[in-house]
Amino acid sequence: QVQLVESGGGLVQAGASLRLSCAASGFPFSHFAMGWFRQAPGKEREFIAAIKWDKDVTKYTDSVKGRFTISKDNAGNTVDLQMDSLKPEDTGVYYCAADRQRRRSYVPTEIRNFGSWGQGTQVTVSS
Repeated sequence: QVQLVESGGGLVQAGASLRLSCAASGFPFSHFAMGWFRQAPGKEREFIAAIKWDKDVTKYTDSVKGRFTISKDNAGNTVDLQMDSLKPEDTGVYYCAADRQRRRSYVPTEIRNFGSWGQGTQVTVSS
């Protein structure tokens, strides 16, 4: 079955960097777009970044543009999120997700587009 396992979260100070990784298995990873979402305490889960199945296109929410970078290793079945210049408002549980649709022609950004989710990894940024 599909498995997505996130790692790399932690507690850091503002301005620091973290790299999240998601190991995928149980499906043809190279044919599916992947995304990262965040859920802050008391808030709904929100889109952070996504990458097209063929790695050709990436999309980011405005608040992380220029600071976060998503990358996909189709040979290693991993998708990473490099987070630089972290801010306290980046705090939350970060979830990796796989697209519902094989070889979607565009980069999905809505929660309903993603059908498989990891268990999440906590990121806490102190001021």
